Amino acid sequence: MQKSKSLIGGIKENFPSGLVVFLVALPLCLGIALASGAPPLSGVIAGIVGGIVVGFISNSNISVSGPAAGLTAIVLVAITDLGAFELFLCAGIIAGILQLILGFIRAGSISNYFPNNVIEGMLAGIGIIIILKQIPHALGFDSDYEGHESIFDKGLNFGYFSELGAAITPGAIIITLVSVAILLAWDHITVLKRLKLLPGALVAVIVGILLNEFFKLTGSSLAITEKHLVTLPVPQSLDDFKNLITFPDFNGFTNPKVWITGATIAIVASIETLLCIEASDRLDVKRRITDTNLELKAQGIGNLVSSFIGGLPMTSVVVRSSANANAGATSKSSAIIHGVLLLICVLSIPFILNLIPLATLAAVLILVGYKLAKPATFKHFWHNGKYQFIPFVATVLAVVFTDLLKGVGIGLLISVFYILQGNMKRAYYLSKETLNDADEITIKLAEEVSFLNKAAIKKTLKNVKSGSKVIIDAKTTSYITTDVLEMIQDFANVRAKEEDIEVELLGFKTSYRDYASDEDSHVIVNHKRAM
Repeated sequence: MQKSKSLIGGIKENFPSGLVVFLVALPLCLGIALASGAPPLSGVIAGIVGGIVVGFISNSNISVSGPAAGLTAIVLVAITDLGAFELFLCAGIIAGILQLILGFIRAGSISNYFPNNVIEGMLAGIGIIIILKQIPHALGFDSDYEGHESIFDKGLNFGYFSELGAAITPGAIIITLVSVAILLAWDHITVLKRLKLLPGALVAVIVGILLNEFFKLTGSSLAITEKHLVTLPVPQSLDDFKNLITFPDFNGFTNPKVWITGATIAIVASIETLLCIEASDRLDVKRRITDTNLELKAQGIGNLVSSFIGGLPMTSVVVRSSANANAGATSKSSAIIHGVLLLICVLSIPFILNLIPLATLAAVLILVGYKLAKPATFKHFWHNGKYQFIPFVATVLAVVFTDLLKGVGIGLLISVFYILQGNMKRAYYLSKETLNDADEITIKLAEEVSFLNKAAIKKTLKNVKSGSKVIIDAKTTSYITTDVLEMIQDFANVRAKEEDIEVELLGFKTSYRDYASDEDSHVIVNHKRAM
């Protein structure tokens, strides 16, 4: 009975955020499908499965799964090469099986080795890409599909800018400005912020539709045409509904190209998912830790289900997860709600959804992008010293100018270079009793603690039981990376208070110097006990 009440409360609390994610996800699902050379509805099917199936299995409270921009190139080439979407669906099934295997062999732990400055750099880079990619839609120029991961994926074409200037639609600009004003009002006016069941994104969408319908009724030149609106297939008969689902051609399993494609999708999708999960845990205000091995299993099952009913392969996606966190999501109910809304609306009211201006959705995404790449984040890493700042900025630039995986790879290599430049051969020692039985444990930090030690500390803190006592001893520690400091700080100030864990911090300094530098890393850890 108590669980039932908790579930109902979770649905009520997370409905507004689920609605916002639905509004953000709808055009992205369609755009990614088109950019992948797949049937338009295949992206929506992946979004529905990612929300309902993956959302139900995963224990991530913030991340949202769906078709991913990072897979568009792989999918496009594969469909073209194989000659049929039905054959490609077999590759999605193979990818799902391989992800399940990765989950069972506990491959998800590699996410612990991504440093925070690289993860934050990835988020900021994606935020910049979101803004750059949505500006054309905000101005009423929709020749490019939604969902491309890099703004420079086809090279820097200066002719594009003159084309953009000539194609500006005044009506779209008006709707964008009105939508931004509504969204900012909902973010900053206290009375409006309290209207949790009426999120600003929904109001902006309704006002955008009404404005455009007014322009049409009055015969105004400001009216937005169909090419600037959401486009969904509208089934007119029972046969149309049946044709919405495409089933795989199982002859594809005899084709070696299908197996190669499936393995490629499994690897890329798993890495992108783990990156997104790490980022989503950073966006969670309660700093809860997701089981990454369970997440890989959830993604594997999701890809199996999606591929069996004609959907694209999926990953956990940063854009939707960021929108989810910014909308105030508190549990995975939000992701499930977004999937249910996609299913209901696509089947029942596609003609209404087709009235939504892309300019309104662009306004929602531009504000999401700004929150990911806000100047305060750059200032934070600047103040933490160049050995935190340089990998962060390098990741931002590499993500913007290349793609997500290459960007993170470059940032990670630079971080490792700086760590190797310091002395990484010093021992790391963790002293603890068996966590299941101990009422008190002691974690003794080594003289030098880097982000490579993050996994062991994170695993220990995750397994600390409620009502116990934890002593974290840093008396002999000369350097602690910001990643570990922030993780300890989050544990002491957030989770420990919620779960009645007594935390005693010994020997922590107010600042630590960066590797081989004279600059301080200013992250203050509370010396008092968290009761």
